[in-house]
Amino acid sequence: MTPVINIHDIAQHVGQTVTLRGWVYNKTGKGKLHFVQLRDGSGIVQCVAFQKDMSEADFEAVKSLTQESSLTIIGTVRAEERAPGIPGGYEVGINQVVVHQVSGEYPISPKEHGVDFLMDNRHLWLRSRRQWAILRIRATIIHALRTWLDEHGFLLVDTPIITPAAGEETTELFEIDYFGEKAYLAQTGQLYNEANMMAFGKVYCFGPVFRAEKSKTRRHLIEFWMLEPEAAFMTLEELMDMEEQLITYVVQQVLAKHQPELEVLERDLSKLHAIQAPFVRVSYDEAVRIVQEHEATLPEGEEKEQLKVTWGDDFGSPHETYLAEKFERPVFVYHYPSAIKAFYMQPVEGRAEVCRSVDLLAPEGYGEVIGGSERIFDLDLINARIQEIGIAPEAYEWYLQLRQYGSVPHAGFGLGLERTVAWICGLKHIRETIPYARMLNRKYP
Repeated sequence: MTPVINIHDIAQHVGQTVTLRGWVYNKTGKGKLHFVQLRDGSGIVQCVAFQKDMSEADFEAVKSLTQESSLTIIGTVRAEERAPGIPGGYEVGINQVVVHQVSGEYPISPKEHGVDFLMDNRHLWLRSRRQWAILRIRATIIHALRTWLDEHGFLLVDTPIITPAAGEETTELFEIDYFGEKAYLAQTGQLYNEANMMAFGKVYCFGPVFRAEKSKTRRHLIEFWMLEPEAAFMTLEELMDMEEQLITYVVQQVLAKHQPELEVLERDLSKLHAIQAPFVRVSYDEAVRIVQEHEATLPEGEEKEQLKVTWGDDFGSPHETYLAEKFERPVFVYHYPSAIKAFYMQPVEGRAEVCRSVDLLAPEGYGEVIGGSERIFDLDLINARIQEIGIAPEAYEWYLQLRQYGSVPHAGFGLGLERTVAWICGLKHIRETIPYARMLNRKYP
């Protein structure tokens, strides 16, 4: 009985006869020699069918294979530096083959296809090398995020997807009928995370969130995944230290485990190796000044117009891109105006118009990947903030009650998984970072 192995582990089996199970990624050849690129989800390997090494029936079966046909191969592993694959440099000489299904004409061929066609066939597009590489890296990013938090004393505590009130902007809510009452799909788990934090000290939630934002930009999804840690007695400065350590660890894990996938994506590895602590830290005041000084040097035109900013404005993509490019590494921008941030953010002492908030801007034009803050922990202060912006306090009664029983200073952040994947993989559009993207004009497949 030959061992069944994963292609990913093929280097450990040179000279051995093994069993591989998978699908035909591509096939070439003629006459007495055919080459089958076999993929099994863990990698791709070249398998060589030579007529004299096989039964006539098995050789005819190989000849009949089409793209995405499913099969089992028994053969001998050889080192061959010219052989393509992931990992490359190995091939399998086929001795026996069992064909499970000869695939019909596959819709996605090696030729160029339009993005809309590929997104319509996303359930099949996932089988391509590029999408395979992206989603394997995504899985490692998730694992690395959770591993770092688990190893640093944070407890995973799940938060609800159906909520009675907004976590942030009410205009971005998906309303649902909850047995005759209004309810909403969660924009964030953060409010519930604060309750969990009061029970466990350091917690995180990680799951899907929903924003009914009518945006078509390359950075936005309607449904995406958010990692949200929350910690008692944590300051804004400690929060930035934590983000710095977490992101550095994640990038290091991807570099260590995914060289073949990063090669498929043609990622500039020097950009990832440059992600080292400490990151740059600038105040919002300073960031506005930096952007204004640069904008003043530009000739009249679209770029100048896009970079115009005055104190109190939120930063858009052009501002974030310029700030990150200026420093060529991740940049923390802290102490934003309170008016452009969520109601629960702690004001700066002696300067109520500014809050103890921070965004982490990724380099290479990827913009904000993390947003966080110290939270208001004083009951009177958060009541005043709610009244100031006109939120109905009844919907937040349970949340406000947290400030009555042992309230403490605390802080947390939200990391957008798909934006992080896009940045680390070097992708132009966020739609490839999630198996099935939900966008303004797309909910299928």
